[in-house]
Amino acid sequence: MGGEDLDRIQSGMRLVRATGEEPFGTAAGGAEAVEHPDAGEVVWCDDEGVTCRRWNWRQGVRTRLTEESVNALFLLERMAPMTCDELTAAGTELAEGLQKACPQARIEVGEIWPR
Repeated sequence: MGGEDLDRIQSGMRLVRATGEEPFGTAAGGAEAVEHPDAGEVVWCDDEGVTCRRWNWRQGVRTRLTEESVNALFLLERMAPMTCDELTAAGTELAEGLQKACPQARIEVGEIWPR
C-alpha cells in the first residue's frame, strides 16, 4: 500500500513495468535527485513520471504525502497468496481508520481493476 498526494498527480495512476527511461524524483543525501527504474521494474506512474518504485516500496518526493497534503490517494495491490477479498478487507480497514482519525474527511473506496 502506498499513499499519494492527489493534487500533485498528473493524470491517472498506472501500475506498469518500467522501460528504464522514466524519471523518478527522489532524495539522496538530503538533496533532490532523479533516478531511473530498472527496465522491467514494476512501478506506479503518472504522465510526469514514476511516483513509486518497486510496487509501493520507494515513494518519490513529487507526490508523497506531507503535512500540507489535503487530498490523498491510497493505492493497494496484492500478490498471491493474498486474495481479492483480503485486499478488499485491507482497504475497508484503511478507510475505517482514516474516517476515525479524520471524522470530517470524505472517503471514497473504489477498484481500478475488476476482480
